[in-house]
Amino acid sequence: MTDSIMSKAATMEIPINSNGDTGTLPEDDSLEQAAKLQWSLDEKVGSSRGTRDLQQVMVSGPNLNETSIVSGGYGGTAEGIIPTSSIKGPNMHHSSSSSSMTAEEITRGVAVEKLETMKKWGLNTYKCTKQMISERFGRGSRTVDLELEAQIEVLRDTKRKYENVLRLARALTNHFYNMVQTQHALGDTFADLSQKSPELRDEFGYNAETQKLLCKNGETLLGAINFFVSSINTLVNKTMEDTLMTIKMYENARLEFDAYRSDLEELSMGPRDAVAMARIDAAQQQYQVHKEKYERLRSDVTIKLKFLEENKVKVMHKQLLLFHNAISAYFAGNQQQLEQTLKQFNIKLRPPGADKPSWLEEQ
Repeated sequence: MTDSIMSKAATMEIPINSNGDTGTLPEDDSLEQAAKLQWSLDEKVGSSRGTRDLQQVMVSGPNLNETSIVSGGYGGTAEGIIPTSSIKGPNMHHSSSSSSMTAEEITRGVAVEKLETMKKWGLNTYKCTKQMISERFGRGSRTVDLELEAQIEVLRDTKRKYENVLRLARALTNHFYNMVQTQHALGDTFADLSQKSPELRDEFGYNAETQKLLCKNGETLLGAINFFVSSINTLVNKTMEDTLMTIKMYENARLEFDAYRSDLEELSMGPRDAVAMARIDAAQQQYQVHKEKYERLRSDVTIKLKFLEENKVKVMHKQLLLFHNAISAYFAGNQQQLEQTLKQFNIKLRPPGADKPSWLEEQ
């Protein structure tokens, strides 16, 4: 029915009067009614279809994969249509954003930690410097352990004297090595002249044998002196030095302890309001921490000094006996006693074919 009405309206002729106005035709009312009827039918169909679509959206939600976005507006070409299936939401960047935020938080945490460490170091340095200046000018008090301080001073004096012994022993080794090398060269020269001078063959021969014997005994004595130097070097530059490093840590801990003790005493003499009491509690905690550190290191120093003294006596008793017996046997010309001394102290010499400077390489 609608198709017949629309086809009729499409073929209808509109008469025009002499003045150019359109005339009123009897079919105008039917045409208007047909148009209204078509509009009402389209509206009903559209509304019912829209109602079904709205119900579907409310039940299952919109299907984004089937929708599209027109970028060029109404009437745009197909090139302006972007399927929504190709658009990805912000979730694709969520993991990368989270990782970047985590890295940023870690970096910020490290920076804050370093800043806090620098702050504590600066405060501690200020307090220790203030305490040191006060002690130097006689305005501040310092904690003193008279017995321990005396033992530390004895150790430092002993180390200086042993370093002098070590320096002289190395000089003796160097000079004696040169003498042995000279005796070896002199013996070779005497032996050569003994072969080339028939009239003085026996005289050159006796001297060549004597120099070779002295050279052999000298190498044996060098082995003993080298062992003596090595043991003294270990005692001075390792054992004593290790104890002195602990003493240095103890002295630093003592300075920190006195600095925080003085700080606590100054705060205790001030006002007692809420802010001051909070500072006193914090200072009390720091004072207790440094007190425990000071007492622990003082105990370590006492123990190390005791063991160092026992070790020093044991080592020096053996080394001084070795040095005396070796020197006496060599200059007495007692080759058997010299070799027996090296066996007694388990000293092994290098084979005769070894290079001569090997004695100095171990210095």
